[in-house]
Amino acid sequence: MAKSQLHHLMRGALVLTIASFVAKLLSAIYRVPFQNLVGDQGFYVYQQVYPLYGIAITLALTSFPQFLSRVTVGQNPLEKRETLKAYFPMIATLSLGLWFFLFTFSGIVAFAMGNRELAPLIRVVSFTFLLIPSLAIRRGEFQGSMHMIPTAVSQVVEQIVRVIVILLAAYSFKVFDKTVYQVGTYALSGSLVGGIAAFFVLRYYAYQIHGGHTRLTQLLGPYPEKRIRYRFYKEAGMLTIYGSLLIIFQLIDSFFVVNGLVASGMPLHEAQVTKGIFDRGQPLVQLGLVVATALSASFLPALTNYLTANREAQFRFSAKMYLRLTVSVAFAASLGLASLMPFINYTLFKDFKGTNTLLIFVFSIVLMATVQAYQSIAQSQNRLRLSLRAASWGCAIKLFLTGILTYRFGTVGTSFATLSGLFVVFLVFLRYDDRKLYLFFKERSFFIRLGIALFGMAVSLLIYDLAWYYGIQEWHRSTTLWISLLGVVLGASVFLFLTIKCQVFTVREWLYLPKGAKILRLGVKK
Repeated sequence: MAKSQLHHLMRGALVLTIASFVAKLLSAIYRVPFQNLVGDQGFYVYQQVYPLYGIAITLALTSFPQFLSRVTVGQNPLEKRETLKAYFPMIATLSLGLWFFLFTFSGIVAFAMGNRELAPLIRVVSFTFLLIPSLAIRRGEFQGSMHMIPTAVSQVVEQIVRVIVILLAAYSFKVFDKTVYQVGTYALSGSLVGGIAAFFVLRYYAYQIHGGHTRLTQLLGPYPEKRIRYRFYKEAGMLTIYGSLLIIFQLIDSFFVVNGLVASGMPLHEAQVTKGIFDRGQPLVQLGLVVATALSASFLPALTNYLTANREAQFRFSAKMYLRLTVSVAFAASLGLASLMPFINYTLFKDFKGTNTLLIFVFSIVLMATVQAYQSIAQSQNRLRLSLRAASWGCAIKLFLTGILTYRFGTVGTSFATLSGLFVVFLVFLRYDDRKLYLFFKERSFFIRLGIALFGMAVSLLIYDLAWYYGIQEWHRSTTLWISLLGVVLGASVFLFLTIKCQVFTVREWLYLPKGAKILRLGVKK
């Protein structure tokens, strides 16, 4: 691969990852004001149906475009048109099939979720699947030509428009006295409006770059032969499961949590509110995973570069450093959030409900971040089958345990089911991944050193929590906000200091990090 082409590829990967970072940040932030406006039951209504939209966005943004870019990269315009023409019928058929199923059987799906009143929301979301062929074809066409900016801009615009619609819908709950189901329907219509906005962004770039856009009617043709169908369903299927693990976990929760709580004897309305309280953990986990996405932006292009250039030793060093850094930062984020959870819960959601459940649930950050790091490494090696195997085992465990543990232990059990599923994914990666990468946690007693740093941070935050908890006479959100922010600064400072003192990372690893040399000097001075 020519050096200029490789540089263009790396820059494109970085652009897409930054766009994903911004989208995840927006996705995490809007949920807090939305919950504050519509309450826990309103949040439950929205979150029950949200995973269906999540699957649609994965197909339109990740799996189908990535697959199409793989099969069209390096082709001339005529060859690319013929390739897109071969795969378009399958994308269109699958999208239409999913729309038809959700729209026609929305009542049955809502019943399976434990609430027939969710049917209108499911019907609204179903229309998002009709946009998949247009969005996926255009994004795949751009990415196959190494033009990543259109996909990145369309993703961010789609999220911004969707968030605006969602917050306007939540505002209508207060101003126009709408029901939580009406508000949920309006909010989920944002997925359709955002998708239409993304379509026009991609159309604009098509005229700017190609002088026109590919009409979908030009791609109509006979259904492809068996060989093409097999490749599409195999590779696109693996990319879908690879990119939507957390969404699948949330979808499992939508079908089992409320039903499990009701089966245990809890009244339906209380079960719905309890599920809404459990869903408070989603923005917290999303914020934690924003850090993992930022790390991916730094490491994934470099890992791909090293493999392409046959620099095996440099690849292993960077991959192990990526894993150590991800585990360290994500573990610190999980432990810090858990330690400050009472204050964070009150600051964001105005009460202490579900604190114990959320305290457990946030540890999914470290597991999911580590899994995503392994997935990124596997992606750089083009080992999608390993990601599929790991995700399949994790989903099976999550599916098996969620109903049982929720029935027995409530949403605390749901949290443990999520952690169990993610832990199994992690174990599969350890079992089948490169043995030299697998040993990253044993080198230089990494886990022992990290454990000491985490223990020191936990003790400092425990003392900090107790001092404030028994010192506050009256709780206010402004007070708990400052306590939370100061706690984050304290925890991060102690963890960083102990990380340097315990030599969790080598000097070489510190020097690879942005501002690493400066941080190292500050730690040594102390």
